[in-house]
Amino acid sequence: MQGLRRPGRFGAHVLGSLLVLAADQLSKNLIERRIPLHETVPVIPDFFSLSHVLNRGAAFSLFAHMDPEYVRGGLIVFSFLVAMAVTVALWRLSAGFSRVSIALSLILGGASGNLLDRIVRGSVVDFLAFQFGSYHWPDFNVADSAIVIGAGLLMLDVVLGERKPSPPPTVPD
Repeated sequence: MQGLRRPGRFGAHVLGSLLVLAADQLSKNLIERRIPLHETVPVIPDFFSLSHVLNRGAAFSLFAHMDPEYVRGGLIVFSFLVAMAVTVALWRLSAGFSRVSIALSLILGGASGNLLDRIVRGSVVDFLAFQFGSYHWPDFNVADSAIVIGAGLLMLDVVLGERKPSPPPTVPD
């Protein structure tokens, strides 16, 4: 099947995604074993703590107030579709390393980590808790961090990407 062979770095991109997935799952397993649910352990007082919370919704607990089974099912389907779309994009971009391919690898690893949580645990384990004065940022995890970094790299590529010169205007005869 010569048409399906893809030269380049697809395997390296998948390996990068698997490393993100492994780091995410390992960190969540450590938190589950060491910190009781709904407990917090200060690391840098009044700034950073490790916590153990479950997010049944999406980012920032979006949809958490809705019927959990519908939300879980919808997020599993959505996450799976995103993972497949990102995998296809990586396949097409796998001729080399670029800001976009690295970003997609991070997004794939993070999306896969949270997808696995929803399938196996029924919700996503969050444990990184930041506080700035009286403001508490919503808790997040390694997978969320990889997704945000990947999205940031994609935005950076849009801003800094190669600009093709526009063709000169045509002058009517």
